[in-house]
Amino acid sequence: MPQDESPPVEGAPTDLAAIRERLSALDRQLLEMAAERQRLSGEVARIKRATGYPTRDYARERDVLTRAATQGAALGLPPGLGDGLLRLLIRASLTTQEQAQVAAQTGGSGKRALVIGGHGRLGGWFAEFLASQGYAVTVADPGPSPEAAAGLPSTRGGVARFVHVARWEDACVAGRGLAHDLVVVATPLGITAEVLLALAKRPPAGLVFDLGSLKTPLRAGLEALVAAGCRVTSLHPMFGPDTELLSGRHLVFIDLGHAQALREAQALFAATMVEQRVMSLDDHDRVMAFVLGLSHAVNIAFFTALARSGETAPRLAELSSTTFDSQLDVATRVAAEDPALYYEIQAANAYGQDSLAALSEAVTALRHCVATRDLQGFTALMDAGRAYLEDRRGHQAVPRP
Repeated sequence: MPQDESPPVEGAPTDLAAIRERLSALDRQLLEMAAERQRLSGEVARIKRATGYPTRDYARERDVLTRAATQGAALGLPPGLGDGLLRLLIRASLTTQEQAQVAAQTGGSGKRALVIGGHGRLGGWFAEFLASQGYAVTVADPGPSPEAAAGLPSTRGGVARFVHVARWEDACVAGRGLAHDLVVVATPLGITAEVLLALAKRPPAGLVFDLGSLKTPLRAGLEALVAAGCRVTSLHPMFGPDTELLSGRHLVFIDLGHAQALREAQALFAATMVEQRVMSLDDHDRVMAFVLGLSHAVNIAFFTALARSGETAPRLAELSSTTFDSQLDVATRVAAEDPALYYEIQAANAYGQDSLAALSEAVTALRHCVATRDLQGFTALMDAGRAYLEDRRGHQAVPRP
């Protein structure tokens, strides 16, 4: 037998069609096992609810992922494939468990909620979230539902999911304000202050909160609701409307001095794994100037510099580096966002100039170091940044397996 030929493996397929048929069978088995794992996750969720056990067990996750990495290596899998696959399955399981936990809470059973701006993406997320807890949800929005806009049915089993009114005033009790147990203001930031002020003139009977990404522009409306005797707080979901699993996500609650309102709003998310943070109105916007404003500004500056460089995107793509590609991925997502919303985040924040000034000073310092051949100063910038980022990693609130 020639040295470059291997002996045939007994029982091995001898043609491409047979190999593909075997791969298809294995794919089917993998999907069946994944489905069985999801079913068992549902059982785990039921037992956890019955025993009061927390939904997420980080020690168990670490054990599963460590074992998957070890076994994957022993089986000859590429690094990261075994534990990466289990990571996806764990996330799917956690999503199943969290959704079951929320649905089992039924804290809204027999209660009514109004979502003003409920046809928006985030408003729609909250409408679905509240409905899953048993709330009878009314959506107040002059625009069509996302389903109707896409030409899809907006019913389930022939029954409308939500009651719809064009104006929130149409949901008011004659001669009085809103009698709903919960009112969520999910309108665009530019009109939210106006809505809050209008609500204060016809004070709702139930809990009221907005979802604005900035709070200082809403100060007058929120204070008017407080003065009107409303149970009011303010929320900022630090996640997008496509989010299914709240584990590892943050939800900010603004303390407006009404302890009961704050507790009621937080209780809505007690069954989830979202990380709750309570802040003052001014502290929130001061932090958001960097968390949102600075991160957006860096990426806008990045793709603006590229667009004005004279270099074409295809040419740069041919020579790109790992760092460039990572930055370009983030910048591409930022460029696809709504310019009006991103402008508001920059311009409407009372503390927005602080982060832009910090960015300008940082670029000036960097240019100076390069122009003057100041290696020591350049190194100091890198060292200071490394120390800052290492300190952040050391203070992660939640372990990430």
